[in-house]
Amino acid sequence: MIIFPAIDIRGGRCVRLTEGRFDKETVFADNPADMALKWATAGAQYLHVVDLDGALAGKPVNLEVVRTIVRTVTVPVQLGGGIRTLDSIAQVLDSGVSRVILGSVAVRNPELVRDACRRFGDRIVVGIDARDGQAAVDGWEVAGGVGAEELARKMAAAGVARIIYTDISRDGTLQGVNVAATAALAKAAGIPVIASGGVKSLEDITALRTANKEGGIEGVIVGKAIYTGAVDLAAAIRLAGEGAA
Repeated sequence: MIIFPAIDIRGGRCVRLTEGRFDKETVFADNPADMALKWATAGAQYLHVVDLDGALAGKPVNLEVVRTIVRTVTVPVQLGGGIRTLDSIAQVLDSGVSRVILGSVAVRNPELVRDACRRFGDRIVVGIDARDGQAAVDGWEVAGGVGAEELARKMAAAGVARIIYTDISRDGTLQGVNVAATAALAKAAGIPVIASGGVKSLEDITALRTANKEGGIEGVIVGKAIYTGAVDLAAAIRLAGEGAA
């Protein structure tokens, strides 16, 4: 499995939210590029970056910060947050990002996702952010009216190469990743799934590896736990790679 360190950007700074709530923000660094370099130096194979301002605005807001990150590290970067048009996708990919994560638009405009997959192939990732099994949109503020597993099946049929699944109720809470829901979604979708939300210790990495014996869980995004020191990134990367596909 791949460990994806998370870098969430708001107001140009590196922050973490609790349960996706913008009123529960902790600032961890004024310069996200410095944090990106720290995680890359620790052995990260891929970085997961979210433009939180973009998620609320419905369009990329912190692209200049993202460009600085891309110039600073040699590992690939995937970006999500407010990317809802083909032009925005192209703009983000032109900034040097390797993969684009589509969230709200997957619920509201699945045909655009299909078009994006035709045009950009496996550089398109869909983020399914769910609370109580239901997908959420608009920076997790609004229920999308569709079940997470149903949406996953639709996205796989649209040509999406992989999905990021976030349990909103656990994100930033250090309560442990929702292993069962992640494995169930991977089985339903039939395409690789990246787990996200709630990782609190190396035990979560072990639990995901155990649940992944049949395959389907490609990796896990780790955020607050590596910022607080609850998880050592280098140790997590070693554990994820032990006997893993």
